[in-house]
Amino acid sequence: MASIGRSSRSSTTTSIEGSGEPVSLSAALASFSAVWSPRIVTTVNDYDVRVAKVEGEHVWHVHEGTDEFFLVLDGELHIALREPAGERTVVLPKGSAFTVPRGTEHKPYAPGRTEILVLEPTGTLSVGDRHDDVPGHVDVTTGHALL
Repeated sequence: MASIGRSSRSSTTTSIEGSGEPVSLSAALASFSAVWSPRIVTTVNDYDVRVAKVEGEHVWHVHEGTDEFFLVLDGELHIALREPAGERTVVLPKGSAFTVPRGTEHKPYAPGRTEILVLEPTGTLSVGDRHDDVPGHVDVTTGHALL
């Protein structure tokens, strides 16, 4: 079948196992307990869709070459930002989304157990390209596969 006006590049979303089946975010989040240790639930082109349980502080860090998208699935996430105009904090209640622009220093913090979805390019390190000392409860990773 000929396609008119379409790119030959495919745009698909598959589960990390390549099954092409839907992924339950609730089941994905129930499969682990570690905080600040993201799991890759699927990939979209060259991007990972990751879920994480978070609580307490992460670490000041920056992603020089990419934005970082956050969606709060449950709980509340605070993101401190160091911007040219100064520091500010955005507060994201359940159902809220925010994109940290590339090159912006930021530090996520959750006052209580929170569940988030993060979208960023495959291979992006959870602590960015530059970061402060990483506390023991923060996993330095490019994301873990779901088991």
